[in-house]
Amino acid sequence: MTTGWLFWLPLATVMVSALAGVAIFLAGEARQTLRTTLNLAAAVAKLLLVAAMGAAVIGGQVPEFRMAMMPGLDLVLRADAFSMLFASLSAALWLVTTVYAVAYLERSADRARFFGFFSLCVTATMGIAMAGNLLTFFVFYELLTLTTWPLVVHKGTREAFAGARSYLAHTLGASVAFLVGMVWLYSLTGPQDFVSGGTLAAVAAERPAAAVAVFALLVFGLGAKAALFPLHSWLPRAMVAPAPVSALLHAVAVVKAGAFGLVRVIEDVFGPALVQDLGVNLPLVLLASFTIVFGSVVAVAQTDIKKRLAYSTVSQVSYIALGIAVGGPLATIGGIVHLVHQGLMKITLFFGAGIYANLLGIKRIDQLDGVGRRLPWTSVAFTVAAVGMIGLPPVAGFVSKWYLGAGAVAAGMPWVIGVLVASTLLNAVYFLPVIQRIWLRPTPESWPDEAPAGRLEVAGMVGSAVVTAGFALLVGVFAGHPLSPLGWATGIVAGYFP
Repeated sequence: MTTGWLFWLPLATVMVSALAGVAIFLAGEARQTLRTTLNLAAAVAKLLLVAAMGAAVIGGQVPEFRMAMMPGLDLVLRADAFSMLFASLSAALWLVTTVYAVAYLERSADRARFFGFFSLCVTATMGIAMAGNLLTFFVFYELLTLTTWPLVVHKGTREAFAGARSYLAHTLGASVAFLVGMVWLYSLTGPQDFVSGGTLAAVAAERPAAAVAVFALLVFGLGAKAALFPLHSWLPRAMVAPAPVSALLHAVAVVKAGAFGLVRVIEDVFGPALVQDLGVNLPLVLLASFTIVFGSVVAVAQTDIKKRLAYSTVSQVSYIALGIAVGGPLATIGGIVHLVHQGLMKITLFFGAGIYANLLGIKRIDQLDGVGRRLPWTSVAFTVAAVGMIGLPPVAGFVSKWYLGAGAVAAGMPWVIGVLVASTLLNAVYFLPVIQRIWLRPTPESWPDEAPAGRLEVAGMVGSAVVTAGFALLVGVFAGHPLSPLGWATGIVAGYFP
């Protein structure tokens, strides 16, 4: 059993943002300086705690907090290689998004409520990352739903409430399926911690039909947050939320929680070999492939910037499900590393969309003409991320697609190349015209709703977009480094396919 500081480290990493959230609620709306200080201090502290856990994991140690919730059922927070990949992404992007959100909401009301729930949302996301078993995962998975709902509905408009209702209907309904699957699984095996390669081989050999049913329930329960078709429709509707919330939903929190859970169920509950033996991988490959193409096709038709980005997320997050469902080392690496790559690129795109809307009132694609000359740094960042989404080197998206394609061929599914090619072409169809408008169209005489903004406000938003775009480029250029997301994902997958 883990003792000493390694016992408390995972709990401290999860709780630091929760304590900040409570303090922000107590500080109230008027104490802006204190609220900003609490936000930034907690974000920096979380990043340092994650770095400490990462160093321990690299050194061969296993930080683990374990507490009995009831006889035989433990709440387990554990740092392993995969949890550290997601935790690092969450902690780093929380810090950047906090800077962005402070600047973005400078002239908005109800900031204490926003940042309080924002911190609680990050608490839930970090709990998901550190969960050591399905029960712990489920507790934080539901906490994430409850803490993101106030963020989606933050503006208080009719559209915001409609989007929030759709979000709750999809996610809570799917969670019932997940709970049934988890209880059924525990009735077959008893409580089990996550173990690389899974723990269900013996049970599945005796009761294969039950194993298949449990798998279907768990995947359905995760599919809503992962925006798999036909459980995706809440995501575009939730785009009425403020840009920092959209960025959080798409890059770090909700959709990534669903995708992260899919990886845990396939790799650490069932195991890749058992998933293949049960024959449940092919339906998931087909579903993910359809979602990839469907999301891209619908994205082409969108004229609202955030809705086009939302349907792009529907498509892009399914790359993660595709990689782990195809199976084999290469495809699994591609799926897992896209968890990070997509996050960096998509958060940049939503940062850019928020800046265009906040400073110039631009919300539609046809309003982007010539904006590259008005907001050059924002537009460079947006362009880098869009090019990465298409899959052009050297941005991170190219690395993901390369491994997914190579892995599909190695796994005997060369037709998946056609899915990736179709998706890439459709990505180009809905991103290249946007880039063309930004840089090659003449600047209009006026913008839809240009608003005055202070230098620090602009610097906070634009600087955040430039930082995340820079990371999206760097992790592609230096993908061969052992500590890059690709190097880290390769080490994780080595444990699944020894």
